Amino acid sequence: MARYIFITGGVVSSLGKGLASAALGALLQARGYTARLRKLDPYLNVDPGTMSPYQHGECFVTDDGAETDLDLGHYERFTGRSANKQDNVTTGKIYQDIIVRERRGDYLGGTVQVIPHVTNAIKEFILDGNAPYDFVLVEIGGTVGDIEAMPFLEAIRQLGNDLPHHHCVYIHLTLLPFIPAAGELKTKPTQHSVKELRSIGIQPDILLCRADRAIPADERRKLSLFCNVRESAVIEALDVASIYDVPRAYHQAGLDHEVLAAFGIEPAPRPDMARWNAVTDAVHNPEGEVTIAVVGKYTGLKDAYKSLIEALAHGGIANRVKVNLDWIEAEIFEHQDPTPFLEHVHGILVPGGFGARGTEGKIAAARFARERKAPYFGICFGMQMAVIEAARSLAGVEKANSTEFGPTPEPVVGLMTEWMRGNELEKRAASGDLGGTMRLGAYPAVLKEGSKIAEIYGTTHISERHRHRYEVNMAYRDRLEAQGLIFAGTSPDGLLPETVELADHPWFIGVQYHPELKSRPFEPHPLFASFIAAAKAQSRLV
Repeated sequence: MARYIFITGGVVSSLGKGLASAALGALLQARGYTARLRKLDPYLNVDPGTMSPYQHGECFVTDDGAETDLDLGHYERFTGRSANKQDNVTTGKIYQDIIVRERRGDYLGGTVQVIPHVTNAIKEFILDGNAPYDFVLVEIGGTVGDIEAMPFLEAIRQLGNDLPHHHCVYIHLTLLPFIPAAGELKTKPTQHSVKELRSIGIQPDILLCRADRAIPADERRKLSLFCNVRESAVIEALDVASIYDVPRAYHQAGLDHEVLAAFGIEPAPRPDMARWNAVTDAVHNPEGEVTIAVVGKYTGLKDAYKSLIEALAHGGIANRVKVNLDWIEAEIFEHQDPTPFLEHVHGILVPGGFGARGTEGKIAAARFARERKAPYFGICFGMQMAVIEAARSLAGVEKANSTEFGPTPEPVVGLMTEWMRGNELEKRAASGDLGGTMRLGAYPAVLKEGSKIAEIYGTTHISERHRHRYEVNMAYRDRLEAQGLIFAGTSPDGLLPETVELADHPWFIGVQYHPELKSRPFEPHPLFASFIAAAKAQSRLV
Protein backbone atom coordinates (compact mmCIF):
# COMPACT_ATOMS: atom_id res chain seq x y z
CA MET A 1 0.00 0.00 0.00
CA ALA A 2 1.27 3.47 -0.88
CA ARG A 3 2.55 5.77 1.85
CA TYR A 4 1.58 9.46 1.72
CA ILE A 5 3.69 12.56 2.27
CA PHE A 6 1.79 15.86 2.55
CA ILE A 7 3.77 19.07 1.98
CA THR A 8 2.33 22.34 3.29
CA GLY A 9 3.77 25.85 3.33
CA GLY A 10 3.83 28.59 5.93
CA VAL A 11 4.83 32.19 6.67
CA VAL A 12 5.02 33.34 3.03
CA SER A 13 4.30 31.94 -0.41
CA SER A 14 6.88 31.16 -3.12
CA LEU A 15 9.20 29.30 -0.77
CA GLY A 16 9.57 26.42 -3.21
CA LYS A 17 7.16 23.70 -2.11
CA GLY A 18 7.06 22.34 -5.65
CA LEU A 19 10.83 22.17 -5.89
CA ALA A 20 11.08 20.61 -2.41
CA SER A 21 8.47 18.00 -3.34
CA ALA A 22 10.24 17.21 -6.61
CA ALA A 23 13.64 16.92 -4.91
CA LEU A 24 12.25 14.61 -2.22
CA GLY A 25 10.63 12.46 -4.90
CA ALA A 26 14.00 12.24 -6.67
CA LEU A 27 15.71 11.22 -3.41
CA LEU A 28 13.17 8.46 -2.77
CA GLN A 29 13.76 7.21 -6.31
CA ALA A 30 17.50 7.26 -5.67
CA ARG A 31 16.86 4.87 -2.79
CA GLY A 32 15.04 2.48 -5.10
CA TYR A 33 11.43 3.44 -4.37
CA THR A 34 8.72 4.45 -6.81
CA ALA A 35 7.14 7.87 -6.28
CA ARG A 36 4.17 9.84 -7.60
CA LEU A 37 3.75 13.58 -7.08
CA ARG A 38 0.41 15.44 -7.06
CA LYS A 39 -0.61 19.08 -6.58
CA LEU A 40 -3.73 20.49 -4.87
CA ASP A 41 -4.40 24.11 -5.89
CA PRO A 42 -6.86 26.17 -3.80
CA TYR A 43 -7.91 28.71 -6.44
CA LEU A 44 -11.39 28.62 -8.00
CA ASN A 45 -10.26 28.37 -11.63
CA VAL A 46 -10.93 24.90 -13.03
CA ASP A 47 -7.34 24.94 -14.29
CA PRO A 48 -4.70 27.61 -15.03
CA GLY A 49 -5.36 27.49 -18.78
CA THR A 50 -7.15 30.86 -18.95
CA MET A 51 -4.92 32.61 -16.41
CA SER A 52 -2.33 35.19 -17.45
CA PRO A 53 1.27 34.04 -16.98
CA TYR A 54 1.69 37.15 -14.84
CA GLN A 55 -0.95 35.72 -12.48
CA HIS A 56 0.22 32.14 -12.25
CA GLY A 57 3.44 31.68 -14.16
CA GLU A 58 3.76 29.02 -16.83
CA CYS A 59 0.86 26.75 -17.68
CA PHE A 60 2.39 23.27 -17.87
CA VAL A 61 0.80 20.78 -20.29
CA THR A 62 0.82 17.00 -19.86
CA ASP A 63 0.77 14.28 -22.53
CA ASP A 64 -2.95 13.70 -21.97
CA GLY A 65 -3.77 17.35 -22.54
CA ALA A 66 -4.19 18.73 -19.02
CA GLU A 67 -3.31 22.38 -18.39
CA THR A 68 -1.69 22.30 -14.97
CA ASP A 69 0.37 24.14 -12.40
CA LEU A 70 4.03 24.78 -13.25
CA ASP A 71 5.11 22.64 -10.29
CA LEU A 72 4.22 19.57 -12.33
CA GLY A 73 7.12 20.58 -14.57
CA HIS A 74 9.43 20.34 -11.57
CA TYR A 75 7.96 16.93 -10.76
CA GLU A 76 8.64 15.63 -14.26
CA ARG A 77 12.12 17.10 -14.56
CA PHE A 78 13.31 15.73 -11.22
CA THR A 79 11.70 12.28 -11.30
CA GLY A 80 11.46 11.55 -15.02
CA ARG A 81 7.86 10.38 -14.53
CA SER A 82 5.39 11.97 -16.94
CA ALA A 83 2.50 13.60 -15.10
CA ASN A 84 -1.13 13.37 -16.19
CA LYS A 85 -4.45 15.12 -15.62
CA GLN A 86 -4.96 13.14 -12.40
CA ASP A 87 -1.90 14.77 -10.78
CA ASN A 88 -3.33 18.29 -10.40
CA VAL A 89 -6.70 19.44 -9.09
CA THR A 90 -8.13 22.81 -8.11
CA THR A 91 -10.94 23.98 -5.87
CA GLY A 92 -12.76 24.97 -9.07
CA LYS A 93 -12.50 21.44 -10.46
CA ILE A 94 -13.63 19.87 -7.18
CA TYR A 95 -16.66 22.17 -6.92
CA GLN A 96 -17.49 21.72 -10.61
CA ASP A 97 -17.63 17.94 -10.17
CA ILE A 98 -19.70 18.19 -6.98
CA ILE A 99 -22.23 20.53 -8.57
CA VAL A 100 -22.60 18.20 -11.55
CA ARG A 101 -23.27 15.34 -9.13
CA GLU A 102 -25.77 17.41 -7.17
CA ARG A 103 -27.67 18.38 -10.32
CA ARG A 104 -27.77 14.70 -11.30
CA GLY A 105 -29.26 13.79 -7.94
CA ASP A 106 -26.33 11.72 -6.68
CA TYR A 107 -26.66 13.04 -3.13
CA LEU A 108 -30.21 11.66 -2.73
CA GLY A 109 -31.78 14.91 -1.56
CA GLY A 110 -29.16 15.59 1.11
CA THR A 111 -27.62 18.97 1.88
CA VAL A 112 -24.28 19.33 0.09
CA GLN A 113 -21.62 20.67 2.47
CA VAL A 114 -17.88 21.27 2.62
CA ILE A 115 -17.67 18.49 5.20
CA PRO A 116 -18.11 15.73 4.19
CA HIS A 117 -18.80 16.23 0.47
CA VAL A 118 -15.96 18.54 -0.56
CA THR A 119 -13.42 16.89 1.72
CA ASN A 120 -14.49 13.43 0.57
CA ALA A 121 -14.04 14.48 -3.07
CA ILE A 122 -10.54 15.74 -2.26
CA LYS A 123 -9.68 12.50 -0.48
CA GLU A 124 -10.98 10.45 -3.40
CA PHE A 125 -8.72 12.43 -5.72
CA ILE A 126 -5.67 11.96 -3.48
CA LEU A 127 -6.16 8.21 -3.03
CA ASP A 128 -7.10 7.30 -6.60
CA GLY A 129 -4.74 5.27 -8.77
CA ASN A 130 -1.80 4.96 -6.37
CA ALA A 131 -1.51 1.17 -6.15
CA PRO A 132 1.71 0.94 -8.24
CA TYR A 133 3.64 3.44 -6.07
CA ASP A 134 5.60 3.16 -2.84
CA PHE A 135 5.19 6.86 -2.01
CA VAL A 136 2.70 9.53 -3.06
CA LEU A 137 3.81 13.10 -2.40
CA VAL A 138 0.96 15.61 -2.24
CA GLU A 139 1.73 19.33 -2.32
CA ILE A 140 -0.95 21.72 -1.03
CA GLY A 141 -0.76 25.09 -2.76
CA GLY A 142 -0.88 28.40 -0.95
CA THR A 143 0.01 29.11 2.66
CA VAL A 144 -1.42 27.77 5.90
CA GLY A 145 -4.00 30.27 7.08
CA ASP A 146 -5.39 31.01 3.61
CA ILE A 147 -9.15 30.57 3.67
CA GLU A 148 -9.09 28.94 0.23
CA ALA A 149 -6.86 26.10 1.43
CA MET A 150 -8.98 25.08 4.42
CA PRO A 151 -10.93 22.23 2.71
CA PHE A 152 -7.67 20.70 1.46
CA LEU A 153 -6.01 20.92 4.87
CA GLU A 154 -9.09 19.38 6.49
CA ALA A 155 -9.02 16.55 3.95
CA ILE A 156 -5.37 15.68 4.61
CA ARG A 157 -6.04 15.93 8.36
CA GLN A 158 -8.77 13.32 7.97
CA LEU A 159 -6.47 11.11 5.91
CA GLY A 160 -4.07 11.07 8.84
CA ASN A 161 -6.75 9.10 10.70
CA ASP A 162 -8.07 7.14 7.73
CA LEU A 163 -4.73 5.68 6.65
CA PRO A 164 -2.98 2.89 8.58
CA HIS A 165 -0.33 3.75 11.15
CA HIS A 166 3.01 4.79 9.62
CA HIS A 167 1.38 5.54 6.27
CA CYS A 168 1.12 9.33 6.51
CA VAL A 169 3.77 12.01 7.12
CA TYR A 170 3.34 15.80 7.18
CA ILE A 171 6.16 18.12 6.08
CA HIS A 172 5.81 21.84 6.71
CA LEU A 173 7.98 24.15 4.59
CA THR A 174 8.53 27.47 6.30
CA LEU A 175 10.78 30.52 6.40
CA LEU A 176 13.38 31.60 8.95
CA PRO A 177 14.04 35.26 8.11
CA PHE A 178 17.35 36.87 9.05
CA ILE A 179 16.95 40.24 10.77
CA PRO A 180 20.15 42.26 10.17
CA ALA A 181 19.50 44.65 13.05
CA ALA A 182 19.23 41.74 15.48
CA GLY A 183 21.92 39.73 13.74
CA GLU A 184 19.97 36.47 13.97
CA LEU A 185 17.51 34.15 12.32
CA LYS A 186 14.03 34.48 13.80
CA THR A 187 11.96 31.39 14.60
CA LYS A 188 8.77 33.14 15.72
CA PRO A 189 7.10 33.23 12.26
CA THR A 190 7.59 29.46 11.99
CA GLN A 191 6.24 28.91 15.47
CA HIS A 192 3.09 30.84 14.59
CA SER A 193 2.72 28.97 11.30
CA VAL A 194 2.95 25.61 13.05
CA LYS A 195 0.50 26.83 15.69
CA GLU A 196 -1.95 27.66 12.88
CA LEU A 197 -1.45 24.20 11.40
CA ARG A 198 -1.91 22.47 14.74
CA SER A 199 -5.08 24.47 15.41
CA ILE A 200 -6.76 22.57 12.57
CA GLY A 201 -5.48 19.23 13.80
CA ILE A 202 -2.27 18.69 11.81
CA GLN A 203 0.97 18.12 13.67
CA PRO A 204 3.93 18.34 11.29
CA ASP A 205 6.43 15.50 11.52
CA ILE A 206 9.19 17.43 9.76
CA LEU A 207 10.01 21.13 9.47
CA LEU A 208 11.81 22.10 6.28
CA CYS A 209 13.21 25.54 7.03
CA ARG A 210 14.21 27.91 4.24
CA ALA A 211 17.05 30.19 5.25
CA ASP A 212 19.90 32.09 3.67
CA ARG A 213 22.42 30.83 6.24
CA ALA A 214 23.01 27.82 8.47
CA ILE A 215 20.55 27.42 11.35
CA PRO A 216 22.37 27.55 14.70
CA ALA A 217 21.87 24.69 17.15
CA ASP A 218 19.99 26.93 19.61
CA GLU A 219 17.41 27.86 16.98
CA ARG A 220 16.99 24.21 16.03
CA ARG A 221 16.33 23.30 19.65
CA LYS A 222 13.86 26.17 20.00
CA LEU A 223 11.95 25.06 16.91
CA SER A 224 11.94 21.48 18.12
CA LEU A 225 10.63 22.51 21.53
CA PHE A 226 7.94 24.96 20.49
CA CYS A 227 6.80 23.15 17.35
CA ASN A 228 6.75 19.68 18.91
CA VAL A 229 9.03 17.96 16.40
CA ARG A 230 12.21 15.97 16.92
CA GLU A 231 15.34 18.09 16.71
CA SER A 232 16.66 15.87 13.92
CA ALA A 233 13.45 16.62 12.02
CA VAL A 234 14.27 20.34 11.82
CA ILE A 235 15.87 20.32 8.36
CA GLU A 236 17.58 23.38 6.95
CA ALA A 237 16.83 24.22 3.31
CA LEU A 238 19.53 26.69 2.40
CA ASP A 239 19.75 28.74 -0.79
CA VAL A 240 21.78 26.98 -3.49
CA ALA A 241 23.40 28.08 -6.74
CA SER A 242 21.28 25.83 -8.97
CA ILE A 243 17.95 24.09 -8.48
CA TYR A 244 19.73 20.87 -9.47
CA ASP A 245 21.79 21.17 -6.29
CA VAL A 246 18.62 20.77 -4.22
CA PRO A 247 18.41 16.93 -4.12
CA ARG A 248 21.99 16.62 -2.92
CA ALA A 249 21.59 19.50 -0.45
CA TYR A 250 18.42 17.99 1.04
CA HIS A 251 20.07 14.59 1.24
CA GLN A 252 23.06 16.04 3.05
CA ALA A 253 20.69 17.83 5.44
CA GLY A 254 19.00 14.50 6.19
CA LEU A 255 15.54 15.09 4.72
CA ASP A 256 15.10 11.73 2.99
CA HIS A 257 16.45 9.83 6.01
CA GLU A 258 14.12 11.69 8.36
CA VAL A 259 11.11 11.01 6.11
CA LEU A 260 11.81 7.28 6.05
CA ALA A 261 12.39 7.29 9.81
CA ALA A 262 8.99 8.95 10.29
CA PHE A 263 7.46 6.04 8.38
CA GLY A 264 9.35 3.57 10.56
CA ILE A 265 11.56 2.43 7.66
CA GLU A 266 14.92 1.82 9.29
CA PRO A 267 17.53 1.01 8.23
CA ALA A 268 16.75 2.71 4.93
CA PRO A 269 18.32 1.70 1.59
CA ARG A 270 21.32 3.83 0.65
CA PRO A 271 20.65 6.28 -2.19
CA ASP A 272 22.40 6.15 -5.55
CA MET A 273 23.20 9.79 -6.25
CA ALA A 274 25.40 9.18 -9.32
CA ARG A 275 22.89 10.69 -11.75
CA TRP A 276 22.55 13.88 -9.72
CA ASN A 277 26.31 14.09 -9.15
CA ALA A 278 26.81 14.04 -12.93
CA VAL A 279 24.21 16.78 -13.45
CA THR A 280 25.65 19.10 -10.82
CA ASP A 281 29.17 18.50 -12.09
CA ALA A 282 28.10 19.63 -15.57
CA VAL A 283 26.32 22.67 -14.13
CA HIS A 284 29.20 23.85 -11.97
CA ASN A 285 32.11 22.97 -14.25
CA PRO A 286 31.21 24.32 -17.71
CA GLU A 287 33.82 24.45 -20.44
CA GLY A 288 32.50 27.70 -21.91
CA GLU A 289 29.42 29.87 -22.05
CA VAL A 290 26.88 31.16 -24.55
CA THR A 291 24.31 33.96 -24.49
CA ILE A 292 20.79 33.37 -25.74
CA ALA A 293 18.38 36.25 -26.35
CA VAL A 294 14.83 35.34 -25.33
CA VAL A 295 12.51 37.75 -27.15
CA GLY A 296 9.18 37.40 -25.36
CA LYS A 297 6.20 39.29 -23.99
CA TYR A 298 6.12 38.06 -20.39
CA THR A 299 9.77 38.74 -19.55
CA GLY A 300 8.78 40.64 -16.40
CA LEU A 301 7.99 37.30 -14.73
CA LYS A 302 10.52 34.59 -15.43
CA ASP A 303 8.20 31.86 -14.08
CA ALA A 304 6.13 32.42 -17.23
CA TYR A 305 8.95 30.63 -19.06
CA LYS A 306 9.97 28.15 -16.36
CA SER A 307 10.20 25.02 -18.51
CA LEU A 308 11.93 27.00 -21.25
CA ILE A 309 14.58 28.27 -18.85
CA GLU A 310 15.27 24.77 -17.60
CA ALA A 311 15.32 23.22 -21.08
CA LEU A 312 17.95 25.79 -22.15
CA ALA A 313 19.95 24.87 -19.04
CA HIS A 314 19.64 21.20 -20.03
CA GLY A 315 21.00 22.11 -23.47
CA GLY A 316 23.92 23.68 -21.64
CA ILE A 317 24.43 20.50 -19.62
CA ALA A 318 24.47 18.46 -22.83
CA ASN A 319 27.19 20.74 -24.26
CA ARG A 320 28.97 21.49 -20.96
CA VAL A 321 28.49 25.23 -21.34
CA LYS A 322 26.86 27.84 -19.14
CA VAL A 323 23.79 29.36 -20.78
CA ASN A 324 23.29 33.06 -20.06
CA LEU A 325 19.85 34.43 -20.89
CA ASP A 326 19.35 37.94 -22.19
CA TRP A 327 15.67 38.76 -21.64
CA ILE A 328 14.28 41.21 -24.19
CA GLU A 329 10.73 42.55 -24.22
CA ALA A 330 9.48 42.06 -27.79
CA GLU A 331 7.75 45.44 -27.93
CA ILE A 332 11.15 47.18 -27.86
CA PHE A 333 11.84 46.05 -31.44
CA GLU A 334 8.65 47.73 -32.65
CA HIS A 335 10.34 51.07 -32.04
CA GLN A 336 14.07 50.34 -32.13
CA ASP A 337 16.54 48.59 -34.40
CA PRO A 338 17.17 45.11 -32.95
CA THR A 339 20.82 45.11 -34.03
CA PRO A 340 22.32 46.68 -30.86
CA PHE A 341 20.36 44.20 -28.76
CA LEU A 342 21.07 41.05 -30.78
CA GLU A 343 24.44 41.41 -32.53
CA HIS A 344 26.37 40.14 -29.49
CA VAL A 345 24.23 37.09 -28.70
CA HIS A 346 24.93 33.53 -29.88
CA GLY A 347 21.34 32.45 -30.42
CA ILE A 348 17.82 33.90 -30.53
CA LEU A 349 14.77 32.17 -29.12
CA VAL A 350 11.20 33.42 -29.60
CA PRO A 351 8.85 31.51 -27.27
CA GLY A 352 5.09 30.97 -27.21
CA GLY A 353 2.54 33.61 -26.36
CA PHE A 354 -0.95 34.89 -27.08
CA GLY A 355 -2.32 38.15 -28.48
CA ALA A 356 -1.07 40.94 -30.71
CA ARG A 357 1.19 42.75 -28.24
CA GLY A 358 4.84 42.44 -29.22
CA THR A 359 4.24 40.48 -32.42
CA GLU A 360 6.04 42.88 -34.75
CA GLY A 361 9.01 42.82 -32.38
CA LYS A 362 9.13 39.02 -32.58
CA ILE A 363 8.93 39.22 -36.36
CA ALA A 364 11.86 41.67 -36.31
CA ALA A 365 13.88 39.22 -34.19
CA ALA A 366 13.19 36.42 -36.69
CA ARG A 367 14.25 38.70 -39.55
CA PHE A 368 17.51 39.58 -37.80
CA ALA A 369 18.29 35.89 -37.20
CA ARG A 370 17.51 34.97 -40.82
CA GLU A 371 19.55 37.77 -42.36
CA ARG A 372 22.51 37.54 -39.97
CA LYS A 373 22.62 33.70 -39.99
CA ALA A 374 22.24 33.63 -36.21
CA PRO A 375 20.82 30.43 -34.66
CA TYR A 376 17.05 30.88 -34.32
CA PHE A 377 14.59 28.73 -32.37
CA GLY A 378 10.91 29.61 -32.71
CA ILE A 379 8.51 27.78 -30.41
CA CYS A 380 4.76 27.75 -31.14
CA PHE A 381 4.01 31.48 -31.54
CA GLY A 382 7.70 31.93 -32.35
CA MET A 383 7.36 29.57 -35.32
CA GLN A 384 4.27 31.43 -36.55
CA MET A 385 6.06 34.79 -36.41
CA ALA A 386 9.02 33.35 -38.32
CA VAL A 387 6.67 32.09 -41.05
CA ILE A 388 4.93 35.48 -41.29
CA GLU A 389 8.33 37.16 -41.57
CA ALA A 390 9.40 34.80 -44.37
CA ALA A 391 6.09 35.32 -46.17
CA ARG A 392 6.53 39.08 -46.07
CA SER A 393 10.25 39.27 -46.81
CA LEU A 394 10.86 36.27 -49.08
CA ALA A 395 7.56 35.26 -50.68
CA GLY A 396 6.27 38.77 -51.38
CA VAL A 397 3.13 38.41 -49.24
CA GLU A 398 3.38 41.94 -47.88
CA LYS A 399 0.20 41.81 -45.78
CA ALA A 400 0.90 38.39 -44.27
CA ASN A 401 -0.48 38.16 -40.75
CA SER A 402 -2.45 36.05 -38.29
CA THR A 403 -6.22 36.09 -37.80
CA GLU A 404 -5.47 35.97 -34.08
CA PHE A 405 -4.86 39.72 -34.33
CA GLY A 406 -7.97 40.52 -36.39
CA PRO A 407 -9.20 40.21 -39.99
CA THR A 408 -6.40 40.05 -42.57
CA PRO A 409 -6.37 39.66 -46.37
CA GLU A 410 -3.42 37.26 -46.10
CA PRO A 411 -4.14 34.78 -43.27
CA VAL A 412 -0.76 33.04 -43.20
CA VAL A 413 -1.72 31.95 -39.67
CA GLY A 414 -5.34 31.11 -38.89
CA LEU A 415 -7.67 29.61 -36.30
CA MET A 416 -7.94 25.83 -36.31
CA THR A 417 -11.54 24.63 -36.39
CA GLU A 418 -10.97 20.89 -36.50
CA TRP A 419 -8.20 18.33 -36.21
CA MET A 420 -7.72 14.64 -35.55
CA ARG A 421 -6.89 13.24 -32.13
CA GLY A 422 -6.23 9.56 -32.69
CA ASN A 423 -9.28 8.34 -34.60
CA GLU A 424 -11.58 11.12 -33.38
CA LEU A 425 -12.31 14.46 -35.05
CA GLU A 426 -12.07 17.41 -32.65
CA LYS A 427 -13.99 20.58 -33.55
CA ARG A 428 -13.81 24.13 -32.21
CA ALA A 429 -15.70 27.35 -32.87
CA ALA A 430 -14.32 30.88 -32.67
CA SER A 431 -17.13 31.82 -30.26
CA GLY A 432 -16.61 28.81 -27.97
CA ASP A 433 -15.17 28.65 -24.46
CA LEU A 434 -11.51 29.54 -24.06
CA GLY A 435 -10.75 27.07 -21.27
CA GLY A 436 -9.49 23.65 -22.33
CA THR A 437 -10.35 24.18 -26.01
CA MET A 438 -6.91 24.43 -27.59
CA ARG A 439 -5.04 21.63 -29.30
CA LEU A 440 -3.64 20.26 -26.09
CA GLY A 441 -1.31 17.42 -25.18
CA ALA A 442 0.81 14.96 -27.11
CA TYR A 443 0.31 14.55 -30.86
CA PRO A 444 2.44 12.59 -33.34
CA ALA A 445 4.32 14.24 -36.18
CA VAL A 446 6.17 12.94 -39.22
CA LEU A 447 9.48 14.56 -40.18
CA LYS A 448 10.83 14.77 -43.71
CA GLU A 449 13.63 12.31 -44.43
CA GLY A 450 16.95 14.15 -44.68
CA SER A 451 15.70 17.34 -43.02
CA LYS A 452 17.75 19.13 -40.38
CA ILE A 453 15.18 18.41 -37.67
CA ALA A 454 14.97 14.70 -38.54
CA GLU A 455 18.75 14.56 -38.23
CA ILE A 456 18.53 16.19 -34.79
CA TYR A 457 15.89 13.78 -33.53
CA GLY A 458 17.50 10.76 -35.19
CA THR A 459 14.06 9.62 -36.38
CA THR A 460 11.23 10.70 -38.66
CA HIS A 461 8.41 9.89 -36.21
CA ILE A 462 8.03 11.93 -33.03
CA SER A 463 5.41 12.83 -30.42
CA GLU A 464 5.39 16.26 -28.77
CA ARG A 465 3.09 18.31 -26.54
CA HIS A 466 0.98 21.13 -27.98
CA ARG A 467 -0.91 24.13 -26.61
CA HIS A 468 -2.30 26.37 -29.34
CA ARG A 469 -5.44 27.20 -31.29
CA TYR A 470 -3.86 28.86 -34.35
CA GLU A 471 -1.88 27.12 -37.12
CA VAL A 472 0.21 28.12 -40.10
CA ASN A 473 -1.97 28.03 -43.24
CA MET A 474 -0.78 25.22 -45.52
CA ALA A 475 -2.17 27.11 -48.54
CA TYR A 476 1.03 29.19 -48.42
CA ARG A 477 3.34 26.18 -48.24
CA ASP A 478 4.41 26.04 -51.90
CA ARG A 479 5.25 29.77 -52.08
CA LEU A 480 7.27 29.58 -48.87
CA GLU A 481 9.13 26.40 -49.77
CA ALA A 482 10.06 27.93 -53.11
CA GLN A 483 11.91 30.59 -51.11
CA GLY A 484 13.73 28.07 -48.89
CA LEU A 485 11.43 27.82 -45.87
CA ILE A 486 10.88 24.07 -45.69
CA PHE A 487 7.86 22.50 -43.98
CA ALA A 488 9.95 19.66 -42.58
CA GLY A 489 7.34 18.19 -40.24
CA THR A 490 3.59 17.70 -40.46
CA SER A 491 0.81 15.82 -38.72
CA PRO A 492 0.57 12.20 -39.94
CA ASP A 493 -2.28 13.13 -42.30
CA GLY A 494 -0.19 15.95 -43.77
CA LEU A 495 -2.81 18.61 -43.00
CA LEU A 496 -1.17 20.48 -40.11
CA PRO A 497 2.36 21.96 -40.17
CA GLU A 498 4.52 20.99 -37.21
CA THR A 499 8.01 22.25 -38.05
CA VAL A 500 9.72 24.64 -40.47
CA GLU A 501 13.38 25.25 -41.21
CA LEU A 502 15.46 27.42 -43.51
CA ALA A 503 17.41 25.40 -46.04
CA ASP A 504 20.34 27.85 -46.38
CA HIS A 505 20.79 28.71 -42.72
CA PRO A 506 23.14 27.12 -40.14
CA TRP A 507 20.31 26.65 -37.58
CA PHE A 508 16.86 28.16 -38.12
CA ILE A 509 14.03 25.97 -36.83
CA GLY A 510 10.46 26.66 -35.82
CA VAL A 511 8.18 24.14 -34.11
CA GLN A 512 4.45 24.40 -33.44
CA TYR A 513 4.73 22.31 -30.28
CA HIS A 514 6.49 22.88 -26.94
CA PRO A 515 9.62 20.69 -26.73
CA GLU A 516 10.66 22.38 -23.47
CA LEU A 517 7.93 20.47 -21.64
CA LYS A 518 9.68 17.12 -22.17
CA SER A 519 13.27 18.09 -21.42
CA ARG A 520 15.04 16.62 -18.36
CA PRO A 521 18.40 17.51 -16.78
CA PHE A 522 19.62 13.92 -17.24
CA GLU A 523 17.93 13.64 -20.67
CA PRO A 524 18.09 17.03 -22.45
CA HIS A 525 15.65 17.46 -25.32
CA PRO A 526 17.52 16.96 -28.62
CA LEU A 527 16.30 20.28 -30.05
CA PHE A 528 17.65 22.25 -27.11
CA ALA A 529 20.90 20.28 -27.10
CA SER A 530 21.32 21.01 -30.83
CA PHE A 531 20.33 24.68 -30.49
CA ILE A 532 22.89 25.27 -27.74
CA ALA A 533 25.50 23.39 -29.80
CA ALA A 534 24.79 25.80 -32.66
CA ALA A 535 25.06 28.75 -30.28
CA LYS A 536 28.35 27.34 -29.01
CA ALA A 537 29.65 27.26 -32.57
CA GLN A 538 28.34 30.80 -33.13
CA SER A 539 30.17 32.03 -30.01
CA ARG A 540 33.45 31.32 -31.79
CA LEU A 541 32.38 33.59 -34.65
CA VAL A 542 30.89 36.57 -32.80
